[in-house]
Amino acid sequence: MSSTTTTTTQIAIEGSPGTKQPKQTTEITHTSNSPAGLSACGTGGYPIPGIPKFNDPFKKRQWQLEHMAGAFRVFARKGYTEGSAGHISVRDPVDPNTFWINPLGVHFGMLKASDMVHVNEEGQVIGGNKVAVNAAGFMSRSAIHKARPDINAACHAHSPAGKAWSTFGRPVEILNQDSCIFVGIQRVYNTFGGVVLEKEEGERLAETLGQDGRVAILQNHGLLTAGSTVDEAAYLLTSLERTCEVQLMVESTGIPKIIVGDKEAEYTAKVNADPETLYYEFQPDFEYEIWKSRGELSKGI
Repeated sequence: MSSTTTTTTQIAIEGSPGTKQPKQTTEITHTSNSPAGLSACGTGGYPIPGIPKFNDPFKKRQWQLEHMAGAFRVFARKGYTEGSAGHISVRDPVDPNTFWINPLGVHFGMLKASDMVHVNEEGQVIGGNKVAVNAAGFMSRSAIHKARPDINAACHAHSPAGKAWSTFGRPVEILNQDSCIFVGIQRVYNTFGGVVLEKEEGERLAETLGQDGRVAILQNHGLLTAGSTVDEAAYLLTSLERTCEVQLMVESTGIPKIIVGDKEAEYTAKVNADPETLYYEFQPDFEYEIWKSRGELSKGI
């Protein structure tokens, strides 16, 4: 969702010293090509940077891998690790029929761009870091990527609140402003088939997401999110995990809830839930990981 936004600022100009020239005003116009959501959130007459554009797909690949590594480190810092469970996959911009996934059994907090593994549609390693990958991760991701060309990245984690809320087999409720981003895009996958090792299980998961779903509550399992960038998918997961946590806190009080109205929730989602805004929302966490990494991570541009 993009638009050209024009901001007009009125500035008072004092008359020259020693004269009786009256105070005047002038207008300065700033034109921004920022997405509508970002333009609505930013002030000061300057555009907020959105998703960078690349003419070279190899440069875009490296940019994605850096952001992928950063997303894993954010997940580690927030406590989403559980043994070797959890994964992120990213569609390769050079060969869109292949994708990148994390190596099996490496702690999220240790991952770098150079650790990622390049696999084909059959799950065979074809490049990058040539080591074993998570078979369950491949089976679920391959089906989603095939079914949804608009999805370039998908994240899955066994995060604590997500696992807890998943036992109810219910979507999160729109209890506050932050949860409004899930209006119309959340799904519940009610069929828990154990560890996803069969192709059919991944296909059923893709069917559950449908044509416009981007987040899923996996009953008795955890959370899954998807987006046009790894940043979007990662932010959706961090936000969904926090939303599950808040929902559990609210449920524990037993006090009647007031749900955000449909009209207000839809308006908020329109402003805050477009891919560019969700990408931007992830940047503070990502840049903090770059700062902490002492040179192991970069922005990739």
